[in-house]
Amino acid sequence: MSSALKITLMLSLLLSAGSHAADTAPRKTLAPFASEQALSSYLQQLQARQAALQKEQQKLQRATAQYSAQYMAAPMVAKAAPAPSAEAAESVTNVQTAGVDEGGIVKVHGKHLVMLRRGKLFTVQVGGNALQPVSSLDAYAPGSDPSGSWYDEMLLDGDTLVVIGYSYSRGGTEIGLFDIDANGKLAYRATYHLRSNDYYSSRNYASRLIGGKLVFYSPLSLNLHRGDPFGGFPALRRWRPDAVPSDFKRIAPATRIYRTDEEPEPGFGLTLHTVTVCDLAQRDMRCAATAVMGPQGRVFYVSGESVFVWTTRRGRDSGVFRIPLDGSAPSALKVAGAPVDQFSFLESADGHLNVLLRAEGQGDAMWDGARGRGDMALLRVPLASFSDGRDSAPASSYQALPGGGYGLQNRYVGPYLLYGHPGNAGRRKADQAWPRQPLYAVRWADAGSVQALSLPHGVERIEALGNDAVVIGAQGKDLHFSSIGLGAQAAIATRYIRADAAQGESRSHGFFYKPHTASEGVIGLPILGADERPGSSRPAASVLYLRNSGLTLTELGALAARPVQVSAADDGCRASCVDWYGNARPLFLQGRVFALLGYEVVEGVLRDGQIREVRRISYAPIAPTVR
Repeated sequence: MSSALKITLMLSLLLSAGSHAADTAPRKTLAPFASEQALSSYLQQLQARQAALQKEQQKLQRATAQYSAQYMAAPMVAKAAPAPSAEAAESVTNVQTAGVDEGGIVKVHGKHLVMLRRGKLFTVQVGGNALQPVSSLDAYAPGSDPSGSWYDEMLLDGDTLVVIGYSYSRGGTEIGLFDIDANGKLAYRATYHLRSNDYYSSRNYASRLIGGKLVFYSPLSLNLHRGDPFGGFPALRRWRPDAVPSDFKRIAPATRIYRTDEEPEPGFGLTLHTVTVCDLAQRDMRCAATAVMGPQGRVFYVSGESVFVWTTRRGRDSGVFRIPLDGSAPSALKVAGAPVDQFSFLESADGHLNVLLRAEGQGDAMWDGARGRGDMALLRVPLASFSDGRDSAPASSYQALPGGGYGLQNRYVGPYLLYGHPGNAGRRKADQAWPRQPLYAVRWADAGSVQALSLPHGVERIEALGNDAVVIGAQGKDLHFSSIGLGAQAAIATRYIRADAAQGESRSHGFFYKPHTASEGVIGLPILGADERPGSSRPAASVLYLRNSGLTLTELGALAARPVQVSAADDGCRASCVDWYGNARPLFLQGRVFALLGYEVVEGVLRDGQIREVRRISYAPIAPTVR
């Protein structure tokens, strides 16, 4: 364990509170601002302190420049910075938490599949043994300019379809509402703009849907040097062709904005960590926000009742906020280290928060989730230990763990936390032996119980197979699937090897497991072959299907895309013309097996232990049947 993390843990022990209550209610909560005047006065004080600090920094920079000009024999040249269901109830989304749906590119509405691709919505009828394109519609407001906007995620609540995007030209999250009827017909309803920073993460999703409530987390960076700091506060507007910035209406009054006892770090940004909940029950969407002032940080996890946000003060302790979804007051706890991503969190049924930590981390914005460094630990604290932010998690709540490495993958499956890293997948010479990679298995409720399982491949994906798990990763040019039994001890069961292949999708939604019994089911995963690697002319992957029978994995076959599909040049794409969230998904629906492959939906059937294609359709926007 690094010395910095050790020191932080010792401080946590000295600062921690005593015994914890048995229930999950926090002992104390954060304090809101009493009024708009109190909030305004506080921001004015911060502005004055920041302005004074900026003047001191400018003086120091001028003095340094004068010294350099007078005493340096030759000027220093700066190096350039590096370039930067039953039908309706059936789900096709591989979610982290049961009951918490996540925005994705394909959903199910009754007897229809609904797809979001390249700035458009599409429906395909699958009910009644059909496979037929029905409807398509732009995923943005009629008459609006979609340039500079990305429409990435979609959710369904009853007959309301929600499209989540980010507009760089309009500066915020776009929420598009559409109606879908029983025949799969789509109709535009309204578009709302939610003031936010860029939400994109290669590992996390921007939106959640819990019981008809649309949930967003957004870190809003406050610019205290601007004339009106409230211009960066949570706000919502309904789009219209002549919309102007003044149409934004604040959705977080001062009494819903909270802070801890710690002052902002001089010279570093102040962030409003904002949880917005929108009610989809009425046609005119209504949203309310709760925000906590704190240091920068961007790892969040959504449980059924709360959003947990992990922040880090540079060179100092971290903090974790617990923001309830019912609008009640947030609470917080001082902690150490940084989680890898949202999969590092588990709010367990025994009333605890469990978090896998690295000594250092940068959050999970963009591709930062892969860049954590340093020693590892498991934090396990009672939810009741959260308070007003003055208390620290005791050192006894951290369990030091082995391992590390770049690109760490982690997942809670049943009573276990599993983690490992990809290793040097695909980078070794043919005559070099492949080093075995450890998969660590931790019983998160049993401190001190850690196993290291030796795998002959890297760890690129960890997924649940009911109460057990599968670990997927590369060994050279081959893709390995190792089934892991999770009984009293974790143990490697069997391995399936797909020669000359790689994962075709790294996001969690690319995988799906359809259980048939407690010990049997079917796995689906997009893969790429030798001629489909990144940079090739093939636009979509194949979907590989494996049977799991008592943790024995056998190949059922694959459903593949056609060699030539509709290209970006002929589909009329105007927005979101890059598939950041992938374009291939395994789909198990109404007892049938499908593969979403770009603009194709392919249906397969199991015969004699093999999956065979029976038909396919294209729902591409140039096809007359889609109109």
